[in-house]
Amino acid sequence: MKATDARNLHGHVIRELGKRIVIGDLRPGDILPREEALAESMDVSRTALREALKVLSAKGLIESRPRVGTRVRATHFWNQLDADVLSWRCASMPTDDFIEKLVEMREIIEPAAAAAAARRRTATQLSNVELAYRKMEAARDPEEWAVADLSFHDAVLQATGNELMISLFSVVESALGMFFVLSAKTAGNFSYSLPHHLKVLEAIRRKQPEVARKAMQSMIEDSLANLHKKRKGSSRKAS
Repeated sequence: MKATDARNLHGHVIRELGKRIVIGDLRPGDILPREEALAESMDVSRTALREALKVLSAKGLIESRPRVGTRVRATHFWNQLDADVLSWRCASMPTDDFIEKLVEMREIIEPAAAAAAARRRTATQLSNVELAYRKMEAARDPEEWAVADLSFHDAVLQATGNELMISLFSVVESALGMFFVLSAKTAGNFSYSLPHHLKVLEAIRRKQPEVARKAMQSMIEDSLANLHKKRKGSSRKAS
């Protein structure tokens, strides 16, 4: 077997077992099938299976015990900020849960990041925020908008000069990308929030931390309100 094939199989097992655990097909306390049976059912070697189980164990999803076997751990042991775990959870969450939890996280992180960016940004970092804004301005469809929107928020985080904030953004990037796509597709006009982004950009340009903080908070609140309004409208039509 080629090394590339082995890596692909290894990744396949991680994804398949990880998703099954996160969506609840395999529940906390469940014992996984014996190694031979599990490897056969997934059509992989026992070596590939063992390596995948080590990765899932490091993510806190499973644990192995002598005379017990490998079992799924309770959710509070999971590494919730692991990029894979977060991605699997977001993909499996009901839409309402996903939105509420992600917005709560954004409200904690992003207004503070905008204020820090306004205090510390360099000329180059400001240019990157502005470039992302111009791409949003030029977006022709929701998907293109969402990519530019993610770049805008990434550029703001980069401008904080805080490597811990930047690392946290890289962890939640896939979840934010899903949120921006959903928000853009839900809005009647996907670029309706452009004025909010401009206010953040201008506050960072003028080095006004509190203005930047409030502008980012307003942007997040407005995005959530738009999603709630659209979902209520859809529910009325369905009834």
